[in-house]
Amino acid sequence: MEYAILNNGVKIPMEGFGVFQVPDQAQCEQVVLEAIESGYRLIDTAAVYMNEEAVGAAIKKSGVPREELFITTKLWSQDANYTAAKVAFQTSLDKLGLDYIDLYMIHQPLGDYYGAYRALEELYKEGKIKAIGICNFYPDRVVDLCMNVEIKPQVNQIELHPYFQQEDALKVMKEFAVQPQAWGPLAEGKHGIFTDPILAEIGAKYGKSNAQVVLKWNAQRGVIVIPKSVNASRIKENFDIWDFELSQEDMDAIAKMDFGHSEIIDHRNPELVKGLLSFNIH
Repeated sequence: MEYAILNNGVKIPMEGFGVFQVPDQAQCEQVVLEAIESGYRLIDTAAVYMNEEAVGAAIKKSGVPREELFITTKLWSQDANYTAAKVAFQTSLDKLGLDYIDLYMIHQPLGDYYGAYRALEELYKEGKIKAIGICNFYPDRVVDLCMNVEIKPQVNQIELHPYFQQEDALKVMKEFAVQPQAWGPLAEGKHGIFTDPILAEIGAKYGKSNAQVVLKWNAQRGVIVIPKSVNASRIKENFDIWDFELSQEDMDAIAKMDFGHSEIIDHRNPELVKGLLSFNIH
């Protein structure tokens, strides 16, 4: 496993395990346990995933010391204001059964996220969170936030995979020392990514699968990856990416796969924004 150092000195694993779309509590607990047993130390959940309690149960059962784990959860847009953010944070902390959160993130740049961010800054100063994160912030929102807050965010989690590489977004994050983190690093399985011939040809050189090539490609760009699977063998396979390096030729070949836009979600779509703001979790 390799690690990145955030702009506040906190060390974070370069690969984690995501639990998006695993709402079944028993299944979620089981796959998180399998991930921890496979070597993952970063676990990424969110209030809206409805599985924080299962993640907490798995952490407790794993037997791994708390300080060896890096736990992320996220504030849903319904609670994006100063007062509600404090309550939502405590709710997540209680569901996880933890004393602190390693990375607490604002899930969408919606609602009064500046008010929510002030709450996160206070929680950070109190030691209840070790790092402040944001999700789905486009470059313009990253610039605006970084230039108007006391504590710059440490991480921005956005869609990053071969079909949507977001090089401009990475440049902005680098300028403000914000660590990029990829959701959907395997493109949610779209566009035949697991059988793509370009990736397969590269993988054959190293004895690696398409998924392993894609995850390694992002990691070599300095992007933290958080793949998700409920299949035990794939959970292990996705973690087995730290014993090889892609050549520059490989990196260049993957660079040509970029569509230049997302075919999963557009956070600037008015109808999507309405839907996100209308979706309540309590």
